[in-house]
Amino acid sequence: MGASLPPKESNLFKLIVKSYETKQYKKGVKAADSILKKFPDHGETLSMKGLILNCMNRKSEAYELVKQGLKNDLKSHVCWHVYGLLYRSDREYREAIKCYRNALKIDPDNIEILRDLSLLQAQMRDLEDFVETRQQLLTLKPNHRMNWIGFAVAQHLNSSGSKAIDILEAYEGTLEDDYPPDNESCEHGEMLLYKVSLLEECGLIERALEELHRKESKIVDKLSYKEQEVSLLEKLGHSDKGEELYKKLLYMNPDNYRYYEGLQRCMGLYKSNNQYSPDELEKLETLYTSLRQQYNRSSAAKRIPLDFLCGEKFRTAADIYIRPFLAKGVPSLFSDLAPLYEHPGKGDILEQVVLELESSLKTTGCFPGGTDRESPPTLMWTLFFLAQHYDRCGHYDVALRKIDEAIEHTPTVIDLYSVKSRILKHAGDPVAAAALADEARRMDLADRYVNSKCVKRMLQADQVELAEKTALLFTKDGEQHNNLHDMQCMWFELASGESYLRQGDLGQALKKFLAVEKHYADITEDQFDFHSYCLRKMTLRTYVEMLKFQDCLHSFSYFRKAAAGCIRCYLKLYDSPSKSSIEKEEEEISKLPPSQKKKLRQKQRKAEARAKKEVVKGDSNDTTSSKSGKRPLKPVDPDPHGEKLVQVEDPLAEATKYLKLLQKHSAESLETHLLSFEVNMRKQKILLTLQAVKNMVRLDADNPDTHRCVIRFFHQVGSLGTPSTDAEKLIWAVLEAERPAFRQLNVRSLAEVNTLLLEKHQDSLRHRAAAAEMMFLIEPNNKKEAIKLIEESSNDLATACDEPKSTKKWILKDCIAVHTLLETVLDDHEAAARWKTRCAEYFPHSTYFLGKLSSTVSISPHSQNHESENGSPTSSVANTSRLPLSSNGNVEQLQKFQDIVIH
Repeated sequence: MGASLPPKESNLFKLIVKSYETKQYKKGVKAADSILKKFPDHGETLSMKGLILNCMNRKSEAYELVKQGLKNDLKSHVCWHVYGLLYRSDREYREAIKCYRNALKIDPDNIEILRDLSLLQAQMRDLEDFVETRQQLLTLKPNHRMNWIGFAVAQHLNSSGSKAIDILEAYEGTLEDDYPPDNESCEHGEMLLYKVSLLEECGLIERALEELHRKESKIVDKLSYKEQEVSLLEKLGHSDKGEELYKKLLYMNPDNYRYYEGLQRCMGLYKSNNQYSPDELEKLETLYTSLRQQYNRSSAAKRIPLDFLCGEKFRTAADIYIRPFLAKGVPSLFSDLAPLYEHPGKGDILEQVVLELESSLKTTGCFPGGTDRESPPTLMWTLFFLAQHYDRCGHYDVALRKIDEAIEHTPTVIDLYSVKSRILKHAGDPVAAAALADEARRMDLADRYVNSKCVKRMLQADQVELAEKTALLFTKDGEQHNNLHDMQCMWFELASGESYLRQGDLGQALKKFLAVEKHYADITEDQFDFHSYCLRKMTLRTYVEMLKFQDCLHSFSYFRKAAAGCIRCYLKLYDSPSKSSIEKEEEEISKLPPSQKKKLRQKQRKAEARAKKEVVKGDSNDTTSSKSGKRPLKPVDPDPHGEKLVQVEDPLAEATKYLKLLQKHSAESLETHLLSFEVNMRKQKILLTLQAVKNMVRLDADNPDTHRCVIRFFHQVGSLGTPSTDAEKLIWAVLEAERPAFRQLNVRSLAEVNTLLLEKHQDSLRHRAAAAEMMFLIEPNNKKEAIKLIEESSNDLATACDEPKSTKKWILKDCIAVHTLLETVLDDHEAAARWKTRCAEYFPHSTYFLGKLSSTVSISPHSQNHESENGSPTSSVANTSRLPLSSNGNVEQLQKFQDIVIH
């Protein structure tokens, strides 16, 4: 390093390296300039100066200097190492690895370069090379603990757990008997627990248990020790010891549900489906009775029996469980009990229990059978629970009555307005829901959660501008719109993107969806620093879990929604390409008279000149701030409205990028294959489309979307001409071979398949709509029969329980989809109008169907021509001034809120 320089300059070069490491960038540049005055072609100095300039955000100069330095000294490992660091800072990991390998050809035993290379290999999951590099580091420096641990972890990640165990045992053999000292006891204990987990993973359960017991005195984390021990005992079938240990763990934490589940397993009383024999139920009841007596303050010991008890025993236990929560006023009680609604009959029992409590509180002020009067809020929380119950069951009128009664009882509780907002959203009135959410927000302006709920409701009502203003109330001063992005506020970006997509603003929708994709890329990059940190701090079990989490990161719902949103945007762009803003301007200008055209052209030229001056001025400001070492201002977004994003040459190619990610990480999602079908049908990729259809049939053959895709695909294939080329003949042969795999198509025509689906699901609105759509596709002359098939759908009403109410089969979003089908695909506006009138009776709160109780009944028919998919007007912010003061919320307050200005 700097070996070709005289002593004075050599010392200056060392100062450059030290300045880089201590982030004294100005000092480093000054020292580099001093050397370059005498030796202007010294490659290593040029490279180091470039590296420092890169840290000062002067990237173009940095790359130029580093390339020049490398050109001047191709055989310097420093120049190649610096070039790799430059690529690494720009996340060009593949290129950085190439540079590091070139540096190692010159200096194969350089520890720093090998360490940097190993970090990149771990990041890129280049596991075989990662093992090789970690082994080389261990060979060069065997007295360093981190090299032993790094080599073991590398072998583990490369699916060589037994080798990792051997390495850890060899490392332990180098230690003295009194190791570790007090200041390293935690790290050493973590290493021992990691070794035990490796033995367990390799199936060496008995050996793992022996190792755990032998090293008990050296393991500091006693809770992890006990959890690991009970896991091993359970796998070895030592149920008695496991039961005893789980009871000790419960004594430490009686609210940990996993301990209760483990205790049940050890006693042979655990079933994931909660289907127990009478004898097992009796034993479970006895167990939890004793646990409740032992841990009388544990809510878990009281809540878990509700999952397996039935009938009158469930009723009694639920009554005992619910009463104290209503008396204390716990808003999350319904969320706690919501999973019970998946068990047949338990929802009705809960309703009966709470209705009896409500009746008793109203008449006597006490719970049934009690003598002590309850506090007045107890009745309010009982009504609050009932409102959520009826909302869950789809009885929105009853739910609204209950929540209004609760608000009348205590009008100052924020949760009541939030729940009423949610009920209205489910009932189909997003505008009134947003108004209620805003009313709740204004009751506590310091509550971020309530503010976020309000923002979400506004986005669901397509009030994007208003939602942004509300969200920005809780961001820092300055570039506030960037703050939401910097905070990785993905729920906001997803909801905004979905709203823009409903409104047809594909540019803004893509911008929001791609922002979520960028967050996932950032999360992937964030793991880089942990590759060295976790080895140093010995948090090995957590490190391996983190790497496994990162490997399946793109399977999480937020990414799936964002990728699906991007694909839908590109599909819409392909189906109806959008014109650029320049083309639109040219069209408008062409309609103007010549005199106005000339004036407009002059204005445009002046505006362009001003814009160029501002860009030059901005560049000079950036350079000045970079040279001064200060952090430069964030660049202005060059495409704030996403206009460039919609000007793609091949939308289907862009859609395919995200489709491949979904196919890799969300292969068990029906939506993935539905999107694959839509993309590949448009690309006319017959075999890929067939693959998508097969996957849909495998996942859910009875789904109406699957039925649509099967019929559409084979109808399209049937319309193809006789194959002429070898490729077409091969595709045809594959289709003929695969057709028998579709059982519903065996020796049947497509029309017969469609009829069979209708017979099987004649009471399902979604299936009837799918059958009608496919009937029209197969035989366009059957349009009237297809419409009749939809209109003959019945929404039977069935009474249940004590409260007079009705259970509706139809779901609002399905009815909206049917209306869209009638208007677009079947193109019958009269039938669509009849359907809208009919659904307005079933969904009186729906803004889409103009229900009599909706908040938009007073909006003029002209404005309703611009509805979005969820029923709220696309210009809802502008239209709110014409909305009445609804019983569903103070909608007029939204107009006042529009005047908020963010400084």
